[in-house]
Amino acid sequence: MLAGKQLEVYIPITMIDDIYNKDVLRLAANIGGLEALENPDATVSLRSPLCGSSIEIAITIEGNTVTGYSQKIKACALGQASASIMADAVIGKSKQNLKSVRDQVEAMLVTDASPPDGDWAALKALAPAKDAKPRHGAILLPFDAVLKALAEK
Repeated sequence: MLAGKQLEVYIPITMIDDIYNKDVLRLAANIGGLEALENPDATVSLRSPLCGSSIEIAITIEGNTVTGYSQKIKACALGQASASIMADAVIGKSKQNLKSVRDQVEAMLVTDASPPDGDWAALKALAPAKDAKPRHGAILLPFDAVLKALAEK
């Protein structure tokens, strides 16, 4: 309440439907990588300060390549969908590849850049979240966690 008046926020239902589309919900419902890794090379916990989403990841690394991945995620459907895509695609990826894809996702959310393709093509489902700036942190959280783990190793 502001000076005795109630503040109303209007979010069009069509915008919510676009952001939380069937592909996002399907991805969020099918998160992989939930089994704990034995003897991980690096573990990282991160929290998005804006939305409160959090992730804890563990990875195994050979050279500069991710060979094992596990995660615990507490996030909105967008963050869960991003984590689901990460679990499906991260094995066999290098730090350089992950950084490049993270940059592409951020560009997709901030500008109208094309989404990543190949193993990361499912990230296209998150493109409608461009106007939901408070959710960008949740979407980028799995990438930031893996990149931090690779940097610490």
